Amino acid sequence: MEKQNPGMAAVLSFVFNGLGQIYNGQIAKGLVIMLVSSIAMMVMLIGAVFLGHFIITGFLYRVEFLAGAIMMFIGVSVIIVLGIYNIYDAYYTAQNNLDK
Repeated sequence: MEKQNPGMAAVLSFVFNGLGQIYNGQIAKGLVIMLVSSIAMMVMLIGAVFLGHFIITGFLYRVEFLAGAIMMFIGVSVIIVLGIYNIYDAYYTAQNNLDK
């Protein structure tokens, strides 16, 4: 296995979650990160639709606001935490492979 550049792994992970792990040869880990990230983005999008509908209908359905806000919060939180972990993991995995 050839040595990977830690900077390149971090940049690829920044561009698209999981791409740095795939670059490092951790295909399954990269695909799982991509899947979880995609699910979090869908949850965030559905929450945005709920909030948009709440605003368009003239603030009629308070349940939509609550559901939309919770889904947006969960989606954004997962994306942020996963993104930070993703970049950190890709960089340090490549760095550790260089040291061996």
